[in-house]
Amino acid sequence: MPLILYATLGTADIGRATRFYDAALAPLGQHRTDNVPPGWVAYGGPTYDDGVSLFLCSPFDGRPPNPGNGPMIAFGAKSVAEVRAFHAAAVANGGSDEGAPGTRAEYGPSFYAAYVRDPDGNKLACVHHHYAPTED
Repeated sequence: MPLILYATLGTADIGRATRFYDAALAPLGQHRTDNVPPGWVAYGGPTYDDGVSLFLCSPFDGRPPNPGNGPMIAFGAKSVAEVRAFHAAAVANGGSDEGAPGTRAEYGPSFYAAYVRDPDGNKLACVHHHYAPTED
């Protein structure tokens, strides 16, 4: 069993969040799954056993979503091109830049990442952790 079974992010506008995540996750080969309750959106495997799923929904307590300072979800990428495409799609679809695609020396020379915030303020990373300079 994987350490993380799923992640859920609150959203104030499920339509806006769906447009953002459809665009941002498409370069990573991730698409919506329809095995979810009404009013929810999910990405990843159709079941928990098929991989980590990301769920989007309104907060259960009815209050506005409120991203914390420190929490972040990182999506894996197979290449530098996927990291760049994720970042470009995210920013073009209502996200904000939190760190342009590039290596992060503090994590080692093979760590290539980009950081964004979704339209609700949740921090996201896209990481290719097998980067080699020949990929540029």
